[in-house]
Amino acid sequence: MTTAKRRRTWSAFGETRRVPSEYEVMTHETNWTLRAGRKVPFEQNPSSPANLWFLTYREGSPLKVDDWNAFRDPDQLTYRTYVGLQDDEETKAEGLLTQYAEAGADATLSEGWVSVLGRLFAPARYPLHGAQQVQAYIGHIAPSSYITNASAFATADLLRRVTRIAYRTRELQLARPGSGIGERERVIWEDDPAWQGARKAVETALIAYDWAEAFTAIDLVLLPTLDDVLLTQFGAVARANGDELAWHLSSLLAADARRRERWSAALAAFAIDQRPGNIDVLRKWIDRWSVRADEAVAALAPALASAPQGAPSVDDVLDSARAARARVLDAAGLGLHPAVPAAGV
Repeated sequence: MTTAKRRRTWSAFGETRRVPSEYEVMTHETNWTLRAGRKVPFEQNPSSPANLWFLTYREGSPLKVDDWNAFRDPDQLTYRTYVGLQDDEETKAEGLLTQYAEAGADATLSEGWVSVLGRLFAPARYPLHGAQQVQAYIGHIAPSSYITNASAFATADLLRRVTRIAYRTRELQLARPGSGIGERERVIWEDDPAWQGARKAVETALIAYDWAEAFTAIDLVLLPTLDDVLLTQFGAVARANGDELAWHLSSLLAADARRRERWSAALAAFAIDQRPGNIDVLRKWIDRWSVRADEAVAALAPALASAPQGAPSVDDVLDSARAARARVLDAAGLGLHPAVPAAGV
């Protein structure tokens, strides 16, 4: 009588002799809509709106590989490690906020810099919330739980950033009554010329329904470009204007952005390695979204250039933002020709 071969608990990973890592055990095939043997994502009529949506914008995406489950997040984050990491980071942020609040630092800021904060910093929660929604969509519809988890943590990072901007907005409103901070952000977001390029780009990304185009738009193009302006360059100018708290917080939040850039570049590189033709698919989207990103920066640059101290030129803002995007694309193996200049730049 033949005895059935005993299967190891990690048989879901195929014929492998190594024990999977904690990251792999906690991440592998946890997306129910990708379950083995499925005919459609959801147990509904195959022509239901939900099934047609996933079949069109996930399975039907022009970005294809044989096995998306072979992708790995370079940081190999799980829920446990992410929570531990961000608990430490939030402790640092809370310490900074308490220290500078007790010192009354906001009262010492110049009127000119407070004006920049009101126009450039406080309204940033609007585009970041839009980016957060796109990031959540990518995680929801992604073709592998390895991508879903990485995108979910990036979504949480963006929520953290929106929350910190909102907290600081209220602090500035209390410390600088009459500045308009805490009262005019929506009007600025909707009407100020400085934000209309970013608003158009983010709102257009919200209707990029193909999961891979949404990923390209937000994670490979828009956020790397805008983060250079709203985190890196903003932080440096803040320090030049005596706003050490803004500089410190920008530095802390930039670590989240770098982590997102690592897995995004790795995912694009993985797709190209698995199927070289994917480079043409990605480049088509990158060219389209790079123009929108550059238009957004061209509109925002004068606001940063208006800072009383240490202000970069408009051209320097644009060059730095494009270089930041190029570094992410280079890491993905997508080194491209320079983006087409935005109209009027």
